[in-house]
Amino acid sequence: VQAAVVPSIVISLTLEEDQRGEKMVLWVFGYSSLIWKAGFDFDQRIVGFIKGYRRTFHLACIDHRGTPEFPARAATLEPEEGSICWGVAYCVKRDDAAKKVMAYLEVRECEYDMKAPVDFFTSQSPDTPVVSGVVIFLTSQDKSNKYYLGPAPLKEMASQIARAKGPNGPNYEYLFSLEEALRQIDHEDAEITELADEVRRVLGGLNGLKVQTQRTFDGLSQKLFIGSLNDFSHMSLNGGLNLAQLNSLSPIPCIHTLVKSQAM
Repeated sequence: VQAAVVPSIVISLTLEEDQRGEKMVLWVFGYSSLIWKAGFDFDQRIVGFIKGYRRTFHLACIDHRGTPEFPARAATLEPEEGSICWGVAYCVKRDDAAKKVMAYLEVRECEYDMKAPVDFFTSQSPDTPVVSGVVIFLTSQDKSNKYYLGPAPLKEMASQIARAKGPNGPNYEYLFSLEEALRQIDHEDAEITELADEVRRVLGGLNGLKVQTQRTFDGLSQKLFIGSLNDFSHMSLNGGLNLAQLNSLSPIPCIHTLVKSQAM
């Protein structure tokens, strides 16, 4: 599947009609931070998926969660036959509002050098598109594209994500937020979960903690808080942890287990 480059003006003026015949000025698909933080007013938000694309962490971020000297890794889409990517589609109905939203996204998603129109599906309509012409932002897989980092071994990507930080905070917060956002829409991404677990292990090593990932009785992964041992000087590491205190420190409220590292 080849992603076509579509000029912004064409996308922003594309009109689709819903089942009631109302004109939809803009549909845009969020598959990373747009899932939990749209940043603009919208008329409709639908959970669903697109086909023929895979979410990867192959994009360099140098202004939000990283720097030019030490880029962060962010999510992008790469064409892959047979793959699907879950996320959310936002609808902005008024033409004037759609133009403002597109202008906002052009700045926010400046590291993506491509846009493409795609079909959008839902669990209730997995074979017939609910909406066509939904805009996706993605990056070209070209060596001349300074923002495309490409694939790397899991441990190498995790180490980079654990250490990178920018004006908007550390890179790992972005990854953990994406993991949680996908859980909230009931469509966890196995690759994102695997990467997040490896980052937690790296962070545990950096902070003198060993991470243990366990399973709860309902099958959900326990997500472990990573922090300096000094953060827990007033807490017991022998099983008497205060969950409310931990949740107040963790970027993602959840069940935690901490053990002192013996080998790191």
